[in-house]
Amino acid sequence: MSNIIQRPTAISLNNLKSSITFLFTTMLVVYLLYSFRIIFNKNESVNVDIASKQSLDTTSTNDVNLDANSSSTNDQPSCPIDEFDELPGADTEVKHIVFGIAGSAELWDDRKEYIKQWWKPGETRGVVWLDTNVTTSNKEGLPEIRVSEDTSDFAYTNPEGNRAALRISRVVSETFRLGKKDVRWFVMGDDDTVFVVDNVVRVLSKYDHNQFYYIGGISESHLQNIHFSYSMAFGGGGFAISYPLAQELEKMQDKCIQRYPGLYASDDRIQACMAELGVPLSRELGFHQYDIYGSLLGLLGSHPVAPLVTLHHLDVIDPIFPEMNRVDSIRNLLDSARYDSASLIQQSICYDQRRFWSISVSWGYAVQITRGIISPRELERPARTFLNWYKGADLTAYTFNTRNPVRKPCQKPYVFYMSTTRYDRNTNEVIGIYKPHNESHPKCYWKTTSPETIDSVVVVKRPDKDRWRKSPRRDCCRVVQARRRGSLKIWVKNCDEGEYSGL
Repeated sequence: MSNIIQRPTAISLNNLKSSITFLFTTMLVVYLLYSFRIIFNKNESVNVDIASKQSLDTTSTNDVNLDANSSSTNDQPSCPIDEFDELPGADTEVKHIVFGIAGSAELWDDRKEYIKQWWKPGETRGVVWLDTNVTTSNKEGLPEIRVSEDTSDFAYTNPEGNRAALRISRVVSETFRLGKKDVRWFVMGDDDTVFVVDNVVRVLSKYDHNQFYYIGGISESHLQNIHFSYSMAFGGGGFAISYPLAQELEKMQDKCIQRYPGLYASDDRIQACMAELGVPLSRELGFHQYDIYGSLLGLLGSHPVAPLVTLHHLDVIDPIFPEMNRVDSIRNLLDSARYDSASLIQQSICYDQRRFWSISVSWGYAVQITRGIISPRELERPARTFLNWYKGADLTAYTFNTRNPVRKPCQKPYVFYMSTTRYDRNTNEVIGIYKPHNESHPKCYWKTTSPETIDSVVVVKRPDKDRWRKSPRRDCCRVVQARRRGSLKIWVKNCDEGEYSGL
């Protein structure tokens, strides 16, 4: 029995040795074949590379010859191409934009005063659409006025809204049907929307007007955006629609809005049609609905690093400049825009180390001086000088970070509002004079100099019309020696290399 057991073991060992020998032999053959193949392919690739190099060398020689021929006919040095100028919309001008303004005859006498402040007769193109005819004079320098088409056949079932929403929602299509020539963009707004026209052009220049674009901003109120949509451009803040998109909208809008009789306003009807067309909202931070109450100081004093495009709800918010009425406030603000519209409301932050002050400049609007050192991270957040559209909402009901305007009694800011602006041609400088706002301050026991010793702030800067062709960045500022006691002089400029807002 033991012999029978040992015999298979011997046979297995012999078979195993044969198998291992065969396996190694096979692997060796495969390895040699694979190595020969790599060598042959490498030689072929080297030949191809040599041929390619010869071809490239020939091309390079031709290019050099072409450059030599070009230089012989043009002695001007070559300049790098501005990437911005290569964009399809980079050459957009105000003449390529048509404004559609929605208004009502009942409010026209008051609201037209806002339009007068930003409208540029002979430059801007557009139409005001009203519900009935009004009497106007050509001397007023206003846009063309037309009466909207009848919308009585359209269903409207929202119990809290107004049927005027149907008429206003069709302003885009009715303006398109006027057939104006050389149009790239249709820009919509209300009769109490104020546009900074140059900045409208700057923003739209970033986009290809040959494509479908729906551009605007959302509400400042988180609850408003939830109630309507975060995907909707709020109409009072203004929005822009590219020509080809307006063309498609005009074809389908009447059928579209009849599918949404329960919507509240005009802008949500526009967004509903955009959703059917599959076009999302392209958000721009400079379009402002201003669904708030109270003072805009906190928002305009810490504006996002983006061009100011629109202001809205001017009849609801406090006058921008406290000692002026609403219309004069807008006129005063836009006075600075005549010299440097690109920099309007742009914030810069610096410090007076000797007097231990934090200084925030909102160019063309206000300068705020606060005792103590407050970081830029905090100063760039809007101070809550305003209330939410829903007055019962808490501090988290905004779409942006906010801060308490007064952390300590001694740190209530001293506000200096822009009084006058002028341009010095000799130095190419815009000089703004900011005067103190007359308001009370709590008693302070800090042993630091009080900003109440300042009776005027002089802000000097050079115009920077191309600032939005570069990456967005806040300007830097610094306190310089003033000639007169009681005056504070601040120089605002592009930040130098290594310069930043800090001590």
